Amino acid sequence: MKYELIREIYNKCSGNQMRDVFISNPDTDDPEEYVRDMLKGKLVKIEKEVFPDGTVIIDADVAGLQQRFTFSPD
Repeated sequence: MKYELIREIYNKCSGNQMRDVFISNPDTDDPEEYVRDMLKGKLVKIEKEVFPDGTVIIDADVAGLQQRFTFSPD
């Protein structure tokens, strides 16, 4: 399935609310596996939420660095 992926990497610096944002269009049948493969070799804790419209949000704690992956059906 083709998705629009928005990847947000949150800045941990105090007082800085900015984050890095990357947009891509992956073709995958399993968004969670896509994220795990992307972060392979790192200590990762994942929480996944699936919405009725097909959107999948995956919050990943990568060794203390918070990232959010929002997969929207394309």
